[in-house]
Amino acid sequence: MAIALGFGAMPLPHPLYLVLQRLPIVFPLHMIASGLTLILIPLALLLRHRPSLHRPIGRVAFGCILTGALSALPVALCSEANAVARTGLFVQGVAWLGFAVAAVHAVRSGNVASHARRMIAVAAIASGAIWLRLVTAVATVFTLPFDEVYATATWLCWIVPLAIALVWTKCSTAAPVILRRSPCAAR
Repeated sequence: MAIALGFGAMPLPHPLYLVLQRLPIVFPLHMIASGLTLILIPLALLLRHRPSLHRPIGRVAFGCILTGALSALPVALCSEANAVARTGLFVQGVAWLGFAVAAVHAVRSGNVASHARRMIAVAAIASGAIWLRLVTAVATVFTLPFDEVYATATWLCWIVPLAIALVWTKCSTAAPVILRRSPCAAR
């Protein structure tokens, strides 16, 4: 949906239309790159045992993450949302960018397990876009106070998945399925 919205194939909700008017290049770029990221990260994860495919897909995903995260910053600032929501969206973009850069640094340093943990964090932060859409749909259906729900959701929809991912990748017995070694396995 984000990709279709970015290309103008679907009508934008009015608040997003206003952001598009303010950022006619940056906003579509953000939508397209972020949408592609939500496709490419799981694909790279599925192909992690096939380096000849994982690496090029990971590089394209990283380019999309950089584009999506950097463009998220002005999009958040130009949003029609209240200050709490705009700040939540902005911090999400910064966290997304920070974990992605750390993941690339880890893999270039040869630390594959750290790379995997950081990329799971990147995916968790990116999933906030999906959770936010679901929460706003529920708020609309139940006619909840939208501004308050949206402001809270812009923070919780990425912080909660990130916290779960960080705890899971550190101490879960399921984590070694994705990671080569769990730091909690010896406990």
